[in-house]
Amino acid sequence: MTIMSLSKALNEGMRQAMEDDPKVLIMGEDVGKLGGVFRVTDGLQKDFGEDRVIDTPLAESGIIGTAIGLALRGYRPVCEIQFDGFVFPAADQIITQLAKMPMRSLGAIKLPVVVRIPCGGGIGAVEHHSESPEAYFTHTAGLRVVACSNPADAYTMIQQAIRSDDPVIFFEPKRRYWEKADIDTDSTEWWPPLHAAKVVRPGTDATLLAYGPMVKTCLEAATAAEDDGRSLEVIDLRSLNPLDEPLVLESARRTGRVVVVHEAPVNNGFGAELAARITEQCFYHLESPVLRAGGFSTPYPPSKLEEHYLPDLDRVLDAVDRAFGY
Repeated sequence: MTIMSLSKALNEGMRQAMEDDPKVLIMGEDVGKLGGVFRVTDGLQKDFGEDRVIDTPLAESGIIGTAIGLALRGYRPVCEIQFDGFVFPAADQIITQLAKMPMRSLGAIKLPVVVRIPCGGGIGAVEHHSESPEAYFTHTAGLRVVACSNPADAYTMIQQAIRSDDPVIFFEPKRRYWEKADIDTDSTEWWPPLHAAKVVRPGTDATLLAYGPMVKTCLEAATAAEDDGRSLEVIDLRSLNPLDEPLVLESARRTGRVVVVHEAPVNNGFGAELAARITEQCFYHLESPVLRAGGFSTPYPPSKLEEHYLPDLDRVLDAVDRAFGY
């Protein structure tokens, strides 16, 4: 077992993928000599050279467009989008080319491109540096969308994403980069499939569904709820598209109450899709409507206000109270 931070786990996962397959490339703004703004790619250019860890111009559309061309030639590019809010200049390439080309070719063309996106707030950053754009990509057919929440998943999921022949949008919770945990780097037997959700805390009275940075918040809420005699089950979705429906629906039917938690605005967010699916398939098992706790329907605020914007333990517990109030 090795103790690693989430950012170091990503680094080691990419290092292993590059050692296993010479076709794996890393590209992005400042990923080489600097090692990325969060140092996630630190040391990789030194060890693998400038031909495999490539510092690109400040042009997200160019990064993804180049990655698509490389993938067509048999490479497996891993693209870093420096901050979540910077992905939108690349949206055209991602949505109209990366997501659609494999189906356009009836599967003859594979585009094994991973787009890494540090996501979410909580680091005191300025505008365009604390977005949660997952709903744009879960709505885009043809993309796998995953989100790690802890160092162990970061280590395994980045390697699985790189091995996938499908394009993968890979969300990383930037405010969790420095949190540490033990990781078994000597075995793959404990690795769950990339698409699988995980019950990270069993419970019987209500289900909390979360991903990325909100998993830890939900675990804290579940611990606090014990004082009220409530047993909350916490599920880390891990994969947003495809969704591990069987595990989610089984929990919803068993507990009868579900709260979906994400940093993104609640209005038209990914939580609405979860609520719709659960309601359609678990209606007669539910004791209350599926509720959502998330950000407000405003652009992400200045850093001095982000504590009021971000869902916290109290906002999650308030949603749980409302679920029990029906």
